[in-house]
Amino acid sequence: MADGGKVVCVTGASGYIASWIVKLLLQRGYTVRATVRDPLDAKKTEHLLALEGAKERLKLFKADLMDEGSFEQAIQGCEAVFHTASPVTFTVTDYQVELIDPAVKGTLNVLGTCTKVSSVKRVVMTSSMAAVLFPVTPLGPDYLVDESCFSDPNVCSDKKLWYVVSKTLAEDEAWRFAKENGIDLVVINPGLVLGPLLQPSLNFSVSLIADLIKDKNDTVNKNSRLVDVRDVALAHIKAYETPSANGRYIIEGPIVTINDIEKIVHEFFPELNLVDKNEASEIIPVIYKLSVEKAKSLGIEFTPTEATLRDTILSLKEKCLV
Repeated sequence: MADGGKVVCVTGASGYIASWIVKLLLQRGYTVRATVRDPLDAKKTEHLLALEGAKERLKLFKADLMDEGSFEQAIQGCEAVFHTASPVTFTVTDYQVELIDPAVKGTLNVLGTCTKVSSVKRVVMTSSMAAVLFPVTPLGPDYLVDESCFSDPNVCSDKKLWYVVSKTLAEDEAWRFAKENGIDLVVINPGLVLGPLLQPSLNFSVSLIADLIKDKNDTVNKNSRLVDVRDVALAHIKAYETPSANGRYIIEGPIVTINDIEKIVHEFFPELNLVDKNEASEIIPVIYKLSVEKAKSLGIEFTPTEATLRDTILSLKEKCLV
């Protein structure tokens, strides 16, 4: 529990992972200063204001990644900053403007503010497995992926993986800036994040499951690794609360096939005749080995994949999103 209601800031607070970070922080007795692009947009803020403890200990602030200095008011007086704000989209017309600039400049904007606020002890940043899985040497079945693996921006650019480029460059710049400015930075690298939604609308990762239920989806036609949003949120908080926490933490689950996902969809929607995707679900060899020992050292116990999928689907049903 936080002693005496420590004050912390969460950027991009209306997002999928960030909403859960806010929820868990409030449960643990923290006072949370949350940034959103428009505090008056009820669609983006209602679910936050409805959280237990929000009335007493949650305050919303307007801030924009591209607006230098706009995070200052929110970060003032905070002991920790959880920086989650970053665009997640795979369809862009101008990748530099829509993805790379907000991710990179936004991160530097937040970190720059942290250097001016003496109360900030640690910054915990949400990165992604995208910043891990595209090294110069392609991954193979014997390749052990751990926190020392970094994606190479040139490899990602050649493949036109602009979202991956944005996450990789943002993390690279964050480490550079933190080192040069003496910021205690810890980074969380989650994989495909699923689990119940707090916000009223679909985010990218959960929409994959919604599309599968609605039979619109070709993107899960392979083996995926997924991780529970509640585990990811808790990892952020533990990364702040554990004095010895440092560097990066991979938060990633076991391999899940399209068949595993369909089995659970059938359990909840027996009336749905999912298109037979057998041709897509031949077992693809696992392309890399994975170590999550470092995350476990924070005290994270990973939620079983089946529970994550079940809770995702229940949440979609409850919110009438499928």
